[in-house]
Amino acid sequence: MTMKNRALRNLFLYWLSGLTLLMPAVLAAGDPPEVLSLNDTVKIALDANLNLKQSQEEVKAAEQNRRASVTQFFPTLSASYDYVHRNKEQTQELTGIGAGPPFVVRPDDEYTFVTSFNQPIFRGFSLINQYRIADLGLDAAEFGAKITRQDVILDAKNAFYSVLKTLKLLEVAKQRVNQIAAQKEVAENFYEVGMSPLNDLLESQASLANARQAHIAALNDLAIAKSQFNTLLRRRVNTPVELQDILDYSPFVHDFQYCLESASNNRLEITVANLDVEIAEKEISLAKKDYMPSVNLRGEYVRSGDDWEVGGGEGISDARRWNIRATAEWDFWEWGRTHFGVREKLHRLSQAQYRREQILDNIELEVKTAYLRTRESEKNIITVEKAIEQAKENFRINQERFKEQVATTTDVLDAQTLLSDTLTNYFNALYDFKISKATLYRAMGQEVME
Repeated sequence: MTMKNRALRNLFLYWLSGLTLLMPAVLAAGDPPEVLSLNDTVKIALDANLNLKQSQEEVKAAEQNRRASVTQFFPTLSASYDYVHRNKEQTQELTGIGAGPPFVVRPDDEYTFVTSFNQPIFRGFSLINQYRIADLGLDAAEFGAKITRQDVILDAKNAFYSVLKTLKLLEVAKQRVNQIAAQKEVAENFYEVGMSPLNDLLESQASLANARQAHIAALNDLAIAKSQFNTLLRRRVNTPVELQDILDYSPFVHDFQYCLESASNNRLEITVANLDVEIAEKEISLAKKDYMPSVNLRGEYVRSGDDWEVGGGEGISDARRWNIRATAEWDFWEWGRTHFGVREKLHRLSQAQYRREQILDNIELEVKTAYLRTRESEKNIITVEKAIEQAKENFRINQERFKEQVATTTDVLDAQTLLSDTLTNYFNALYDFKISKATLYRAMGQEVME
């Protein structure tokens, strides 16, 4: 094979390998984006949300802390190995008739191996209180994870409906540009043949410029809403977003008293606040432990020797020994340290109780606000829905009247503005109702997918 043929072959192989690498990207770029429903959005958000993952890790950490507190009831085992070197061995001489040579009382090298256990018997009820605090902390972590889940569901609903709303408002803005552009062409034709004054043409041109500016703003609003949607789902901000539209709606049939009672029964924040109060009460009992003595059962097994094998030797009187003892300890005077510690925990308890009252007040306000917003949006839907056809017919009539030269450009532009405002108000009311109702369900502590 010549050098030229070899170069051509290598060039062909490079081209073929590059085409192979680019083919999946080309195919992927041509795939249409997946159309997501509300349920799909919520599921993806729950799977991807980092706050929810953190709360789940908090649950696991609280479970390990609870397990660690259980071990406080069991004895602890320990071992130690000790070596002592003295400058000289200690000896003692025998006196009296028949006394022999001196004997070693303490060798210069001594090795000691000790195994021991310590079993707590009573520690001022601190062990049981520590376990109860850890158990309550686990419950609080689990409820906290559920609260985070409800927040993620609400955020997903909000992002979903926000994209749909901005999409509809973009369609209204685009329709407005098209209608005003058509009106401007008619005004230009009339002006050229002398059938309308210059100010009609100038007015239509200015209105078209304003409509195009509003259309650009609507495009940006949609892009921002999609970026926020992708961020919530932890996707790249430029990922295409296609959503299943929901134009129908179901009225909210419950009254405020029902919503408030539901919140009182279902809001997990109240449960967590109660757990915080209970934990604070247990902390007080735990702080009182030093008012009482602590009792422990201890045991030791000791081996000694003059070499590392601790097998006895000269000067070791007792090579193997063991002992068991019960010990009661009580620090009965610490200059008020325990008293001040208990007083601190009492103030912590008051803080927890105030926080619970504050949470109850805030929940009632949340329910009231969300309920009023939901009712307001629902009434707006009913009101504006009837006006859409009227605004469309009014715009059509003014267009025909302008063509017959019995209406001005101002009349047509006013009619078009009325139509655009009516459609904008309708879509705002429709999707604000869905968002407000989702917020109300969250305030009531319910997970309703609609």
